[in-house]
Amino acid sequence: MTHPCITAVGTALPGPAVDNDELTRILGVNREWVDAFIGTRTRHFAVDLATGERHTTLTDLAEQAAAIAMQRAGVTPQDIDFVVLATASPDELMPATVNKVADRLGLDQIPTYQLQSGCAGAIQALDLGCLLLQRPGHDTGLVIGGDVCAKHLQLDRDFSRLPSHELVNYVLFGDGAGAVVLDGRETAGGMAVHTVLNQFTGRGQPAGQVIRWFGAADRTDDVTAAEEDYKAIERRVPNLADEILWQLLDTTGWTPEDLAYILPPQLSGRMTAKITKHLQLPGVQEISCVADTGNNGNALPFFQLDRLAGQLRPGERALAVSVESSKWLKGGFALEGR
Repeated sequence: MTHPCITAVGTALPGPAVDNDELTRILGVNREWVDAFIGTRTRHFAVDLATGERHTTLTDLAEQAAAIAMQRAGVTPQDIDFVVLATASPDELMPATVNKVADRLGLDQIPTYQLQSGCAGAIQALDLGCLLLQRPGHDTGLVIGGDVCAKHLQLDRDFSRLPSHELVNYVLFGDGAGAVVLDGRETAGGMAVHTVLNQFTGRGQPAGQVIRWFGAADRTDDVTAAEEDYKAIERRVPNLADEILWQLLDTTGWTPEDLAYILPPQLSGRMTAKITKHLQLPGVQEISCVADTGNNGNALPFFQLDRLAGQLRPGERALAVSVESSKWLKGGFALEGR
């Protein structure tokens, strides 16, 4: 059986890394709290925290990541048959960011798709990309994920008075984008996608994360743009990650002993370590990046894939696990080196 193949990965981060010393100095919050509660060392923002100037858009980052992936795969705009972009933070509601990216890349007369979701959106985009490759004439596609969370950062606030469900967003998240070239033919040196899991699992459950969009008529000062139920996330995500792991193993027929690598959910440095320990996979190498990149949403699985691409040897197997807390989504995929 021929599986879709990831032939190249590209990633992009905006601006220099912002470490915890700089972040807590600007925000005036406790450094020890960030280290102990979040466990993320650095992140990148599309805004200058000192001046409030926004210097990078999601379109910029997605274009950069996609261009790198295309260059590494040795493909031209004429080789691309479709583009899928996943994001929770498009530059505008219209035009869709995916179409602005396609325009910059020199793509034309091809289908484009934009999926709105949080961390699991990247998995949804990969799932759609694999399905599109089954269409006649669809041989090669671009799958992109990215977020610019900085648009929700109000830097003129009194952070000492913010409740924890708001303050956590300022220290947890970062910005970035990633992309893969996906091919319907298995390619030497690529990563074959054996299966993709994309499953809603939040029936009857309150949202763990809310990000609001405001129009000119419904913007009010007493409604926050973003909030996070971090305690619910800490409680539910490890168990959901375990469910995803075993669902993927059951679907592929693999065992834990078959795995060389695990790509765990990238919520924060601290949470990732907790989840990886919970999965109990001794001898399986962890591929993580969130402690260095911050939680940049739909970009994270691509940053993990970028790190994995240089290590996965022919025949080696890897599983990626992703959990989205907005309304509780399970996502993941299984890879094998070619």
